[in-house]
Amino acid sequence: MQRQLTLDLGTPPPATFDNFFAAGNHELITRLRELEGALAAGPVADRTFYVWGEPGSGRSHLLQALTHEADGHARYLSPQSALNAFGFDPRVSLYAVDDCDRLSAAQQIALFNLFNEVRAHPTSALVATGNDAPLALTVREDLRTRLGWGLVFHLQPLTDEVKASVLKHAARERGIVLADDVPAYLLTHYRRDMPSLMALLDELDRFSLEQKRAVTRALLLTMLQRTGRAAPLAFVPTEESSAEPAGPAVAPAAPDNDPTRFK
Repeated sequence: MQRQLTLDLGTPPPATFDNFFAAGNHELITRLRELEGALAAGPVADRTFYVWGEPGSGRSHLLQALTHEADGHARYLSPQSALNAFGFDPRVSLYAVDDCDRLSAAQQIALFNLFNEVRAHPTSALVATGNDAPLALTVREDLRTRLGWGLVFHLQPLTDEVKASVLKHAARERGIVLADDVPAYLLTHYRRDMPSLMALLDELDRFSLEQKRAVTRALLLTMLQRTGRAAPLAFVPTEESSAEPAGPAVAPAAPDNDPTRFK
């Protein structure tokens, strides 16, 4: 029988610009951080943005950071939003539209209209995201054209070194000390996208507190065995882990495409 983890230790920290690892995306981060202040200060030449990148690149994180730090004058929109949420409101200065390539036909029409309203009101701005560059987007032609009108940024993927830094930073935010070999081990043996890595880190955090043990590679292996999670593709015993059998290996789990703030 699989063992259930029942500890509820709260939610992860909110998505902010400070806890987004910019890597090669510094210009985009700077523009988004300054966008609300620029709108309040006067006319802004560039008020529509389209940001694209592979799943796990941080698109949703950036939009949530934008709305989180916008002092109540921003609206986050996604395929899960109600159709009437895409209506223009002069009290909203920033519209953040996630996964625009997954919007329904009706939502795409509403976004097209919203885009035109934003262009007509110099005190508002719109930032949209998707998986592909504008030319490759599978959306209405008129919407695709509009999304390519403004500034277009490609989120540069994170290197393994930066991913390891993200995991260590997230661990510190949760008040845990991550053994140096844990991030490298995860990147070597498991799915490498940040949503999957962060989900595993959260589970490891809960398990370590339940077990009252430090977060080490040995603890990671124990958690995976006891919870029925996928075992690593290969296991090399160490002094720390030699006392804990690895158990039979199983195939890695299917990719997790659930949307998270690291998408």
